[in-house]
Amino acid sequence: MSAGRPSGTVPPMSEPASLPAVVPPARPVSPGLYLVATPIGNLRDITLRALDVLAAADLVLAEDTRVTAKLLSAYGLKAKLERCDDHASARAAEIAVERLREGAVVALVSDAGTPMVSDPGFVVARAAIAEGLPVHPIPGASSLLAALCIAGLPADRVTFAGFLPPKSGARRTALEELRTARQTLVFFESGPRLADSLADMAEVLGPRPAAVARELTKLYEECVRGSLSELAVDPRCQSPKGEIVIVVAPGEVEAASEGDVDAALTEALTRLPPGEAAAEVSKALNLPRKPLYKRALELQGR
Repeated sequence: MSAGRPSGTVPPMSEPASLPAVVPPARPVSPGLYLVATPIGNLRDITLRALDVLAAADLVLAEDTRVTAKLLSAYGLKAKLERCDDHASARAAEIAVERLREGAVVALVSDAGTPMVSDPGFVVARAAIAEGLPVHPIPGASSLLAALCIAGLPADRVTFAGFLPPKSGARRTALEELRTARQTLVFFESGPRLADSLADMAEVLGPRPAAVARELTKLYEECVRGSLSELAVDPRCQSPKGEIVIVVAPGEVEAASEGDVDAALTEALTRLPPGEAAAEVSKALNLPRKPLYKRALELQGR
């Protein structure tokens, strides 16, 4: 289940402009399983290739067939739909494998966004891969990437942590495991749990810069930025509607103490000569190698 859902009403469709001659023509869709990204809010955020696949599909596996039926109807498409949610994913996998063996085109979609990201489609894809059947990605909308784009935080190294546990104790334990990560953290969350989750994040991760993005690509799209402690008490983050993406800045590297350095060098020297031990600790603690080498020799009594 991706953060953000298509709205219930379908906006009027305007006649598409004719495509320039340089745009490649649609290719025939070969048999296989296609993981098709669908809009996370605005129904126009769908790719031409996604429409090609959905038009050619012999079967569409959908997290909620009602949601997918609205999407298909908006583009004048019809397809055989089969439910593929948490309760039906095993059965959907069996049906998909059977149809794929027959040479069918099977599309897998979630309610919103890219399949395989916090939704039940994993079971189907894994079954097809295990059988050696062709599996193809049809990229497109993603609430994770959309939130990263507007958060104003580093996006070069990212850890996606999905949904945190609903209970505070388990949630803090999960956050403690991420506390030392040096990458930007991305979470999905629901409106009713948002404030409590932000408070736990502030307690465990510290006063890091963060952003809360909601209703992405919809009419009331919003991105609230601030420290985790500020966001936890911000009125806009008190049980808002819709599904939410939280983006949290990386933690700062804590300077190693003299005792930490000596302990790391002592342990490394049990396995390595001084030069290699210094190089290993230099990389691990982000410290210059030359003084570490000198200290390694001192520790060996040279």
